[in-house]
Amino acid sequence: MIIHVNVNSKVKINKLEDLHKLKPIMEGNNLKVNKTQIARELGVDPRTVGKYLNGYVKPITRNRKSKIKAFEPIIKELLGKDSIQVFYYKRILWQYLKDNHELDCAQSSFRRYISNHSEFNEYFNNRKKGHISKATPMRYETGKGQQAQLDWKENIDFVLNTGEVININIFVLILSYSRFRVYRLSLDKTQDVLLSFLDQAFESFEGAPQELLTDNMKTVMDRSRTNYYKGKVNYKFQQFADDYGFKVHPCVAGRPNTKAKVEAPMKLLDEIRAYNGTLNYEELHKLVADLNNRINSTCHTSTGKIPILHLEKEKDFLSELPKDQIRNLYKIATISVKVNRQSMISYKSNQYSVPPEYIGKRLKLQVYDDQLHVYYNTNLVTIHRIQNQKLNYHTDHYAEISALTFNQNSYEMMEMAKNNLKMIGEVYQNE
Repeated sequence: MIIHVNVNSKVKINKLEDLHKLKPIMEGNNLKVNKTQIARELGVDPRTVGKYLNGYVKPITRNRKSKIKAFEPIIKELLGKDSIQVFYYKRILWQYLKDNHELDCAQSSFRRYISNHSEFNEYFNNRKKGHISKATPMRYETGKGQQAQLDWKENIDFVLNTGEVININIFVLILSYSRFRVYRLSLDKTQDVLLSFLDQAFESFEGAPQELLTDNMKTVMDRSRTNYYKGKVNYKFQQFADDYGFKVHPCVAGRPNTKAKVEAPMKLLDEIRAYNGTLNYEELHKLVADLNNRINSTCHTSTGKIPILHLEKEKDFLSELPKDQIRNLYKIATISVKVNRQSMISYKSNQYSVPPEYIGKRLKLQVYDDQLHVYYNTNLVTIHRIQNQKLNYHTDHYAEISALTFNQNSYEMMEMAKNNLKMIGEVYQNE
């Protein structure tokens, strides 16, 4: 469009950015322009014309540096050939960087960044091969309190921070309606461990479901259920089911997708492999507990509900738990122990350390997997491997205990603790 500003001047206006040419002419000749007509010609709002007439300049978009770019060296190290840590999913790497390296970005942005980086994306494509099942389970839902699904994440090789490789199993029980779940870590899958874990899970549910859906594990079934045989539940597990008031519903052998609600979330436990070589056994237990709490507090992708809140609607429909005298038959034996002034507890004439904050308090002690599991109320305090040694310390406990006596910085205290513990091990080892 061409605007005549006087008999001798013409201004050509092709876009909003040209309007600033009119301002000096308008001011010098005391002129006004028809903003409505200009807006109509340019296809914009008259108020926009006014802004540009007054010299408004649209800001140039900054080419901001990606937040994730700064983490590229860490990502390369974690996904490198020499790393013993394993990440099957981009989501797990994102969560690991959030928890341990203060990454602050949306999961979708992180996944997009990895997908656009050929080296990183190839790592995950190779991991997925043979790891993700292509089977599509039939979707179905159950009512409140009707069903729980049981499974184990079995035979996971985990590298401790000492370099020792242990084989762990994770018990998983999920309420089908609320999707609230319970994880427990164990080195073994004996029936005693299974029944104790089930009792603990029901206690956290505050009741038992009407039905337990399970596969044909030997600790539950004497004979597997098939297309032609209903299967046979072993006597002790059937007694447990009768005492807690639920029916045992085994899946047909070879059809794990029947219990898809517990099978599908199993990939979340692959997050454990991301911590290979970084944790001790006690810290691994804490990782599983933290993962459990985070999942129960996060909106479930299928239901759109938060399990820990949805559980409240399901509790009233669960069966009441049996009396303590019955439940105690299935619990792993619990011993009450008192922490002495040296911050030690006694078990079979040997002493084991706990953090000094528990001096003078009574703790609960459970023994399984050849380990001492020490609790304060329901909180795990520490884990010790049972040793044939009079005094058994964790280095960090010994450092904390010594710090109550000596005024040393944390590094000096830890070095002193390591040296002293070596001597204690030699002096107090049983013959």
